Amino acid sequence: MKEVLKYYKDFPKEGIVFVDIIPFLQSKSVFTELMGKVAEACTSANIIAPEARGFLFAAPLLTVADHVKNIVPVRKSGKLPFAEGDLHEVSIEKEYGFDKLYYRVSDILAGEPVSDRFEVTILDDVLATGGTAEGLARSLESLEIEHEGKRYGVKVKEFVFIVEIAELGGKARLEKIAPVRSITEI
Repeated sequence: MKEVLKYYKDFPKEGIVFVDIIPFLQSKSVFTELMGKVAEACTSANIIAPEARGFLFAAPLLTVADHVKNIVPVRKSGKLPFAEGDLHEVSIEKEYGFDKLYYRVSDILAGEPVSDRFEVTILDDVLATGGTAEGLARSLESLEIEHEGKRYGVKVKEFVFIVEIAELGGKARLEKIAPVRSITEI
């Protein structure tokens, strides 16, 4: 599937080679094949989907993967309405700087727990250094959620990426937390 990808040198800043996954969205047959592979790789009922391109690949799972029951959006500042105490901030380190993302506990609670925890798959478009996924995983796994008198933890069951840039070493960083599955490796 990597023959479909496009590459842009020095974007968004000098020294970065941007991997463009949009061509996956430009062919129904390519997208269908890709989503079949993503559905097989994601084994939990709850999918954590970082903004913005993680959404593109997470949402279709609700229709093509019977075991997927819930998508938890992870957004940039000011994008998620929230009730007091519901919003969690995550500081992340990306390959070209630092950022903050946010998710709501209520979105996790909309999913299905397994015993005393919510098992989640973090699904994103590109694995580079692993900073975004690691920051999310650490934040999620530090949660203790109380709902209807019962306490739940969150466990990252796996990471799934559409594309992995192997030379940047993100996989080794994340495998300390959970298994990493990549649909395409470059």
